[in-house]
Amino acid sequence: MKTTLDLPDDLVRELKLRSVHDRLKLKDVAASALRRGLGLESTAMAKPDQLPEGLGFSPQGFPMFNCRAKTPVKKMSAREIVALEQEIIAEEDLNRGGLTR
Repeated sequence: MKTTLDLPDDLVRELKLRSVHDRLKLKDVAASALRRGLGLESTAMAKPDQLPEGLGFSPQGFPMFNCRAKTPVKKMSAREIVALEQEIIAEEDLNRGGLTR
């Protein structure tokens, strides 16, 4: 079922970061958090068996992407990561509808 909720920005940011970290869809992370909060599910979340090509995780658990040799390193804030994620989602939505930018 589709619904709209007005949530605090910091909570949405945490959900998005958790979804990136756990390689899950935002809706799945939110649903799992709600289920746990309501006492309907254990705290364990299922994770996909395989990562998308080029994606890995550092020993500290941070997402890492395979890049060409000598690619400049850029640190990104959580805000920049969320903005990039929103841009990618918008692009995917446009492409799904047969539209392009």
